[in-house]
Parts: sequence; structure tokens; C-alpha cells
Amino acid sequence: MEIISKNHTNSLDKAILRQPASKIDKLLSCLHCGLLNNKSVVSVIHLTGIIGKVGSFKSGLTLHTLNSVIEKAFSFKKLTAVCLVVNSPGGSPVQSELIASRILQLSNQKNVPVYSFVEDVAASGGYWLACAGKKIYASKSSIIGSIGVIYMGFGLHEAIGKLGIKRRVYTSGNNKSILDPFMPEKDSDIKIIQNLQKKIHNHFISYIKSRRGDKITQEDKVIYNGEFWSGEQALEYGLIDGINDMYSFLNTKYGDSIKIEYVSTKQSWIKRKLGLIIDIGADSLVQKTLKAIEHNASTNKYNLH
Repeated sequence: MEIISKNHTNSLDKAILRQPASKIDKLLSCLHCGLLNNKSVVSVIHLTGIIGKVGSFKSGLTLHTLNSVIEKAFSFKKLTAVCLVVNSPGGSPVQSELIASRILQLSNQKNVPVYSFVEDVAASGGYWLACAGKKIYASKSSIIGSIGVIYMGFGLHEAIGKLGIKRRVYTSGNNKSILDPFMPEKDSDIKIIQNLQKKIHNHFISYIKSRRGDKITQEDKVIYNGEFWSGEQALEYGLIDGINDMYSFLNTKYGDSIKIEYVSTKQSWIKRKLGLIIDIGADSLVQKTLKAIEHNASTNKYNLH
């Protein structure tokens, strides 16, 4: 018969007693992981910059560049909301509509609410994007509004005349060369562009009314004349729903029960380097200067330092 020492017996007892505790620890650990994984998700999309194409090889906010981001934002399991962080002076009305429509389409399909948070500015097309949200929030000093349509160009016919350059244009239609910057401006050209602007403006107004409804507190002539206001004034006019930032809003509404997922476009190292090379050689100095002037005209209008 094998005799087991007292010390050996005590070691075995301790091992046996330790085993259930180990299993309990594992169980608690699994439960902890499960609770973390069980959190609802709020995805965040940043909509920053000019809307539309901004250069020969560059793109601002377009549906083409954002569609994968938007789809990913709505693809998370246990998704409880999508947040749009908007900081845009506007741009292309077509791209504004396409981006907002895609967001609204997925919001309806997934039955997930969208909330918009304006940072520095949501003007013109930027406000169009913000209106894709069920609710819109901004800071007191944010710039909101500019609900209108603008066309910007340059008149260079006198400049080329001084250089002894003559512009030669041959068209098969009377209005094919309207608003040619190298030719004197014509009243008929202005009438055409104004008619187009009016139709786009009316479409913009219809969209805002469909999204904001009875929240707007002022008459059309006040809201839709192209003026812009501070976030505080915009709240009074019903253009936004509150003064708040995204993190404060989410903390109040959901507390610690959510996980925030930031969604953005990703470029490979090669694409980033290639983009830089193309950008350096793509445009002439004159083109870059004109683009810089146009870009500053769009953004500096709201740059209230």
C-alpha cells in the first residue's frame, strides 16, 4: 500500500480548491468580454471641406469618394445611431443632394437615426448635408445658413486684350459659349444663369422644408435669402435643434452603453505619394492661383476671426 504524506495531501486539496476559482475567474472574464461586445455602436462620419470636385486630380466631398464610408457606417452590428460631423462651406448642389440622399436612404433601410453636429460652418450645401440628420446640433458660434445658389467666375477679356491676344470661338449653338471669361459679359448669358439658379434655389428650399417642416420659425424671405447666422440665432430660427457637441450629446443620451466607431476613407501609401506627385505637376501657376482665390472666396466668407 502506498502511503501519501500529509504535505502531499494538503497540496492536492489546495489544487482542488483552486480549480473552481479558476473556472469562476474564466467565467467572469468571459462575461466581462461579452458585456463589452454587447455594447451598441454609434458610427461617426466626418463631412469636412468643399463639396464637389476641387481640382484636376483632387476631389472634395462627392458621393463617389464617400459612398463606401457611408455604407460602412451603416454596416455595424448593433448599430444604434449614425453621427454626421459637418464642417463645410458648401459647393456642388448636385453632390450635396446625392450624398444626403444616400445617407437618408440607408437610414430608412436600416431604421437607424442620423444626428448632425456642425463644427465651424454648415453653409449652403454644407447645411444641405446637415439636414440629412434627424436632429441638428451646433455650437453657439457655428455659422449656419446661406441657403442660396451662387455662381463665381472671372472676366479676363480686358487682360488678354492688353496682351494683344484675340479670342476665337466657333460654336454650333448660339448659347454654347455663355459666360466665357475671355469674352465680354452679355445680358442674355446673365439671364440664362439666373434662371438656372432660381430653379436650383427652389429645389434647395423644397428640400429644407421637407426636412425641417414646422420647425422653421421665420418667413421664407428671411430664411432663404442667402443670409447666414450664428448657431444661437439659427436655433431661434429653427434651422437647428439645439446647442450641443457630439460627445456631450452621446454621453447624455446613451452614457457608457455605446461604442463609438469612426469611419473614414483610407488610402494606401503608394496612392498618397502618387497623389502628391500628380498634384505638384498637374496645374499651371495661373490655374493654381485662380483655384486658390475661388477656394478662399468660398471659405473666407464665413471665416470670422
